[in-house]
Amino acid sequence: MPLLPSRFHKRPRYLFNGHLQTILPSTLRRLPSVTYSRERIVTPDQDFLDLDWSTIGSASLVVLSHGLEGDTKRPYMQGMVRAMNRVGWDALAWNFRSCSGEPNHLLRSYHMGAVEDLDLVVQHAMKKGYQTIYLVGFSMGGNLTLNYLSQWADKVPRQVARAAVFSVPCHMESACVQLAKPANRIYMKRFLRSLHEKLKEKAQRFDLDLTDYEKITTFEQFDDRYTAPLHGFANAADYYERCSSVSHLHSIQVPTLLVNAQNDPFLSKECFPVEQARQNPYFYLEMPKDGGHVGFSEDFLKGRYYSERRAVEFLQGIL
Repeated sequence: MPLLPSRFHKRPRYLFNGHLQTILPSTLRRLPSVTYSRERIVTPDQDFLDLDWSTIGSASLVVLSHGLEGDTKRPYMQGMVRAMNRVGWDALAWNFRSCSGEPNHLLRSYHMGAVEDLDLVVQHAMKKGYQTIYLVGFSMGGNLTLNYLSQWADKVPRQVARAAVFSVPCHMESACVQLAKPANRIYMKRFLRSLHEKLKEKAQRFDLDLTDYEKITTFEQFDDRYTAPLHGFANAADYYERCSSVSHLHSIQVPTLLVNAQNDPFLSKECFPVEQARQNPYFYLEMPKDGGHVGFSEDFLKGRYYSERRAVEFLQGIL
């Protein structure tokens, strides 16, 4: 029964709710910048992915996947890269298509089920000679990681030893309903504004209708109009059904930890897959009371984050 009790009981007193625990680490966290070495690889469909390496000469590598409209420079990504380097592992943080600061070549972009891109990154890393590969994902990148480990279970290389994911909207339909609530309007507006900017750039190169975009107020509306048709799904409902990792967790065959905070403003109750954890000995679920969405600050002023400590422990084999 891989339901793990959480040892995260030290959230700062002044971060007293899920919104503060989400927003402050995202906007005010300061840490020394990671010195990345960027590499661009070409995808089979002649697009590109930008990979950011932070290497110290290890035989083990951690591959990190960011969240929606994120990139490798986000504080949670750089913090995790530094944590992995400190324990002696190389780190590879990759940018989803259109997220590296340069528009991707194609009309398509990234989405919750684009496991072929993550696999391409892993396969490319294996050619470097790494003996052990670990996966870490945040939010959307966590769902992508879970989909890769489950839907592509028979294709995951044997070098992939463990995975840890955080703040994952693994039941997409209900998570979209949760994000559409008035209390989450600030997040929704930010996401839709960022996505709009990328669509405007694409509209200059492709036949893309942006009429009345301002009337879109939810992810369901956005995904129904753009994500689904641009990536081969019938509609938003089809996209959510096929790309929600919660439906495939029983297929995971690599020890995998999911940490979802109970006060995460982005997550619905369906995003806490208790039964799946009870039924699959490879899938571990931890549900701390606090943490927010990709927050998990233990000491905000000193830069201590439970997600980084817990990921290192689990990847080292500490349950």
